[in-house]
Amino acid sequence: MIANEGETPGFLQKPPRVTSSIDWNAEGKQHGYISAPYSANDSAWGAVRVPITVIRNGTGPNVLFTGGNHGDEYEGPIALKKLAASIDPASIRGTAIMIPCLNPPAVQVGARCSPLDGVNMNRAFPGQRTGSITEMLCHYVSYVLLPRVEAVIDIHSGGKTLDFIPFAAMHYLNDAEQFERTRGVVQAFDAPISLIIEELDTEGMIDGVVEESGKVFMFTELSGGGTTTPETVQIAEQGVINVMNHLGMLEGEPNTRERRGEQPSRVMATPDMNSYTISDETGLFECLVTLGDNVEDGQLIGRIHSIEKTGLEPGLYYANRTGTLIGRHFPGLARPGDCLAVIGIDQEEF
Repeated sequence: MIANEGETPGFLQKPPRVTSSIDWNAEGKQHGYISAPYSANDSAWGAVRVPITVIRNGTGPNVLFTGGNHGDEYEGPIALKKLAASIDPASIRGTAIMIPCLNPPAVQVGARCSPLDGVNMNRAFPGQRTGSITEMLCHYVSYVLLPRVEAVIDIHSGGKTLDFIPFAAMHYLNDAEQFERTRGVVQAFDAPISLIIEELDTEGMIDGVVEESGKVFMFTELSGGGTTTPETVQIAEQGVINVMNHLGMLEGEPNTRERRGEQPSRVMATPDMNSYTISDETGLFECLVTLGDNVEDGQLIGRIHSIEKTGLEPGLYYANRTGTLIGRHFPGLARPGDCLAVIGIDQEEF
């Protein structure tokens, strides 16, 4: 049973410190705020306010759409703000919760992590009631919003440090029924690539909190470089609408790439750590392959050149598998531990 705000859920000792202006029982469209208390030098009784739109029309699917988890990724905030304004509540069945900028302090400064506490929001779930500002927001999402929905669509891109061929993704899941529900949503989003992914690190992500509750979780990585393109914003907008069509929230069939005369979504996987090439040194990164290029296991794909001295041989970096370059380090500088390349392999199906 879902607790209303102000009530204490049975699995919490105390309600979250974060509140919202939303009336969860109201029909129609509401534009409001989530408010997290934040007492600072310049605002003693202040708060961080997170804009939220809730569109509700009777019974049906309940879905949370988020963008701006990281503040240098802009397709989600732009697409969800546009859709939150344009969708007619009468056209929806169920409830759509849209949070274009889940982490406003980070979005305001174009940074991956919040400038208020230095925390990476997508490494802080499920959050803490009495934690830092980012942890409190994660706690609210985990214990108030997630119990209200059956699916979460989290729109990311590469930000300032990565660039990708745009993809919609899901994780490997042990539950076959949950896997099938999630696969259907990924396919409906219909990005240029539909990916099943084994990630470098998942601790503290919203992904795991949603998946461990048995619900559908899908995310995207839509290009990168700390900006947008008309194509990537369109992929985000159309993808959200397609998911709403697929789930029965909006009438009609998903407007797929194939129906539009475009190349169908390419089904791929990054099945293990061999899909990633990681830097061992600091220097100037020379990427020797282009996104979308096919590579062979053992192929030289990048060099890192020393900044401090001339006459030194560069560090050499090789593909760890045969496949296609779907992601790469974006800045010209690299440091030890940076992900330099992501190689995906084709799948006949998920």
